[in-house]
Amino acid sequence: MKYLKKGSLLILFLVPFSLMIYYGKETFYIESEMTAAHSYDYHFVLITEEVGNDYWRLIEKGAKEAAAKHNSYLEYIGPKVTDTEERLATLDRMIAAGVDGIITKGMNDDTFQELIQKAANRNIPVATVDTDNAQSGRAFYVGTNNYQAGYLAGKRLIEETEGPQKVGVIIGLSSAQNQVERLNGFRDSINESNRIELIDVAESHITELGAAQATYQLLKVHPDITAFFGTSALDGIGIVQGIKEMEPVQRPYVIAFDILPETLEEMEKGHIDATVAQYPEEMGIRAVNLMYQLKQHQHVSPIYFTDTGIVDSSDIHNGELIAPIEAGEAQ
Repeated sequence: MKYLKKGSLLILFLVPFSLMIYYGKETFYIESEMTAAHSYDYHFVLITEEVGNDYWRLIEKGAKEAAAKHNSYLEYIGPKVTDTEERLATLDRMIAAGVDGIITKGMNDDTFQELIQKAANRNIPVATVDTDNAQSGRAFYVGTNNYQAGYLAGKRLIEETEGPQKVGVIIGLSSAQNQVERLNGFRDSINESNRIELIDVAESHITELGAAQATYQLLKVHPDITAFFGTSALDGIGIVQGIKEMEPVQRPYVIAFDILPETLEEMEKGHIDATVAQYPEEMGIRAVNLMYQLKQHQHVSPIYFTDTGIVDSSDIHNGELIAPIEAGEAQ
């Protein structure tokens, strides 16, 4: 009986161990087979702010499209939710892995600059997309002129409203450079009119729920708010929810950011008056194209601004853009 128990325990150990070895080999074999089936010239990495974020998925789409044309492999990786420390750790891992080029959001962090230098020492170019950090030593930046985008939003508010306006701004993250630049552009723009006052700013933490809660609180403290501007992709949708929850006597004028399907839907319903359109797919395409040019030892300029424009309900039909977007000045 004693030997039987020992034998049973051995079997209980060996069966799952054998399965683990078998499936481990199967997994390794599949990966090896894929590698053998296609040999890529370069391995580029796009480190996203959030892997499931719709805006970053569009950047990924453009980047993969361009990578395919250059016989390059584009890896999309990043945290599930916004986490600067995890993005920095991922950047460090990709440098250690010896990839051919890295595309990521610029970060205002000393560690980010140190990692850029570490990558450069290993001949790995790092480019910033969506948000820049020009002092970091990055190879180049591709994305919106964020100051100009905020300025355009303020200009639209001046053009489309009359009389005194009290404005609340929902900012994604007050520590994010692109958000700060959009806020600065918006503030400078409305300061050109003596009838518009920016009375408060609240953070959404780049979530729809956060934007809704921030909007609700601003309206609770400042019931005389007549307009809102959201500086990140999900803010406009959250602002609409916060307004519905608070039910002010008069609906505030709302300017959102980006042209996500949900934003366009709320515009068709009349809940969002205008949005700042930027082009994430173009950012992805351009970033990979420039990274490829760098690897081919071609000259690449340090800044490439993508187009920016304003969209309103007249540009939309059944959730789709139907009219050319009036672009603002890119530089």
